[in-house]
Amino acid sequence: MTEDSQRNFRSVYYEKVGFRGVEEKKSLEILLKDDRLDIELRTFSQRFPLPSMYRALVWKVLLGILPPHHESHTQVMTYRKEQYSDVLHALRVVRFVSDATPQVEVYLRMYQLESGKLPRSPSFPLKPEDEVFVAIAKAMEEMVEDSVDCYWIIRCFVNQLNNKYRDSLPQLPKAFEQYLNLEDSRLLSHLKTCSAVSKLPYDLWFKRCFAGCLPESSLQRVWDKVVSGSCKILVFVAVEILLTFKIKVMALNSAEKITKFLENIPQDSSDAIVSKAIDLWHKHCGTPVHSA
Repeated sequence: MTEDSQRNFRSVYYEKVGFRGVEEKKSLEILLKDDRLDIELRTFSQRFPLPSMYRALVWKVLLGILPPHHESHTQVMTYRKEQYSDVLHALRVVRFVSDATPQVEVYLRMYQLESGKLPRSPSFPLKPEDEVFVAIAKAMEEMVEDSVDCYWIIRCFVNQLNNKYRDSLPQLPKAFEQYLNLEDSRLLSHLKTCSAVSKLPYDLWFKRCFAGCLPESSLQRVWDKVVSGSCKILVFVAVEILLTFKIKVMALNSAEKITKFLENIPQDSSDAIVSKAIDLWHKHCGTPVHSA
């Protein structure tokens, strides 16, 4: 039996008998030795949670920061570091950042400069898209230790949302309503009775991808799926939040109260919510690989 067929057999076997995750780390390490990483890693990330020690590396490959051929990684990251340093130096020269500037703001100014959207003055108020960037950057900063890696991942993650998922994201509220109706039509009816459906925190859920809503330890498992090709996972996280806190939501009788609660859900249930959301996603969508 070849190494590829052994790997596939093990993954499928363990998943069928209920030991999901038993050999994930070992299987991923085998994948990381392949000549071309991107397609296999995308499939793996859709099916399994990524081991934390390899998450940054896998994300960099899937987001195009690193090429799919691992022999080029060192040289390419050298270029990425040089570009990071050049952009940071330019911002210091024009006095947009200093040693006292918070790191998340540094990332924002770097992104603005590279995308041609740097305002005339750092005192200008942030635009809505800047607020989204900052929310994602704050969460990413907790997940990725190296500042160069962190900036590049934030930059490419946000670009993925703005480009690849540009047409998909506006459709997610409708999909949320559809799947919530399938899972619990009574709960959806309550939201409609309270005129809450159109006032739910969709920007927090879908534009910010739950940054600022879920703790980073849970959020990174959701972002594994977003990075690897499916923003639809966000819908099922939102649905599962409603299902998990159904009793609380059903007891609230106004759109304002429901929205306020959903914007500040208890953090101690987040791991279970994400696990159930991923199961729900697989239940309704199978195991999507490249679908949005």
